[in-house]
Amino acid sequence: MSDTNSPEKVVVIFSGGMDSYTVLNHAIKQGYDAYALTFDYGQRHIKEITYAKSACEALNVKHKVIDISAINQIIAGSSLTDSIDIPEGHYAEESMKSTVVPNRNMILLSLAVGYAVSLEATKVFYGAHSGDHAIYPDCRPEFVNRMNDVCAIANYDAVEIVTPYLDKSKIEILTAGLKLGLDYAKTWTCYNGREKACGKCGACQERLEAFKLNNLVDPLDYE
Repeated sequence: MSDTNSPEKVVVIFSGGMDSYTVLNHAIKQGYDAYALTFDYGQRHIKEITYAKSACEALNVKHKVIDISAINQIIAGSSLTDSIDIPEGHYAEESMKSTVVPNRNMILLSLAVGYAVSLEATKVFYGAHSGDHAIYPDCRPEFVNRMNDVCAIANYDAVEIVTPYLDKSKIEILTAGLKLGLDYAKTWTCYNGREKACGKCGACQERLEAFKLNNLVDPLDYE
């Protein structure tokens, strides 16, 4: 049994991007003992993973990077993992559907819940938000609600799926992070893994819009 006087353990799915970086810091500020979990699922580049490692070192957070890239032998068709051009434009555009990785969040959450059970952790945090709802079914409230139903009965101990920003926009996530004093130069969002962020893909455009609407300049360098 875990020590009842110890902080409550939670697992945070941490990509190294600004949303999950905000979620990780939110969990820490809430007083949880956070265990960050980063997945290498065969994405086109590892820049986010590199940023995730650096951020966890700076925060002194326990961190695991798990290679699950073998799933790409059976899961294909996403521009994030296959040799398909990354679309440019806003997230709401139909072309962004090419960035969907089939069943990704169900897979990642299942693994994170297994990790949580092994740690005797009670919760798994991930950074779904309202800006993702149009394109990504596995970031929508109905998905999160049903995953919570399953995770309540899948093991002897229930694990709660927590999405602090599920109904918030990226703009609001950035606002919340700025109130926490976070440095977003420590995050990477761009779907392309070049030296500088492209500024044209949906991820970049949404990030730049969030900074603009907060009357700030993104600290990342752009092409």
